[in-house]
Amino acid sequence: MTAIEQTSPIIAEKRESNRAWRKLKASRSATAGLFIIGFFVILAVCAPILPIPDPVATSWSAIRKAPSAAHWFGTDELGRDILSRMIWGAQASLMAGIFSVTLAVVIGVPFGLLAGYFGGWVDLVISRVTEALLAMPFLIMAIALAAFLGPSLTNAMISIGLSAMPIFVRLTRGQVLAVKQEDFVEGARSVGLGHVDIMWRYILPNVTAPIIVQATLTVATAIIAEASLSFLGLGQQPPAASWGSMLNVAKNFLSQAPWMAMWPGAAIFLVVIGFNLLGDGLRDALDPREQ
Repeated sequence: MTAIEQTSPIIAEKRESNRAWRKLKASRSATAGLFIIGFFVILAVCAPILPIPDPVATSWSAIRKAPSAAHWFGTDELGRDILSRMIWGAQASLMAGIFSVTLAVVIGVPFGLLAGYFGGWVDLVISRVTEALLAMPFLIMAIALAAFLGPSLTNAMISIGLSAMPIFVRLTRGQVLAVKQEDFVEGARSVGLGHVDIMWRYILPNVTAPIIVQATLTVATAIIAEASLSFLGLGQQPPAASWGSMLNVAKNFLSQAPWMAMWPGAAIFLVVIGFNLLGDGLRDALDPREQ
């Protein structure tokens, strides 16, 4: 084992992983968040095999029926079962949140790594572009990109991911600027390691924790953004189920059938709360200052 490996915080971080996991399990808020997220993930994954009606099947004899034994969450304006559409809509919302944030991380983290590590004109160009993108409100930018790409769930996810990408560029750059001054990075340079090896083996692992926390919190924002785009007709297209598009239809029947808006609204609220609780728990568990 080299001296660099002995002094690298990566080793200490591995030794403290059990401590972080214990703190995460001990956090009631993080546990509640995991339970909520896990519940909706199971529903979304098991949607094809659950004994529920076809989410797009209409019934003219069951239009806007109140919750009952036949339809636990009631029916919508076309007689479709709301519970079934809620479960299938979870797929669109969760997929949009996870995919869009993954896209933002995959694109944003490398640019932030390059800007923070090399500095100079590389940092200048990347930082100015990032600042210009951050000057635009997140949701407005997502709506503009979705309108440009065309209405579909895939384009909505791409739009949300690109709109969230500057957040991860700025976060990664700031973390790299702090880590690259550490002794173990200077030691890696002194033994002749290349830039790619230093960034991949010594810098990136030490800036991962705040990126994970930010990604978890951004998933909640992405789910709200997907619901907003679907509400505006730029996301999931009918007759496919989406919580946002369900709310768009429900707004026309609030007085006659309030259950049409109540259930998708509650689902969005719970999922967003779940990811925020989990993100807060991860932040506390991965913070080395919290013992």
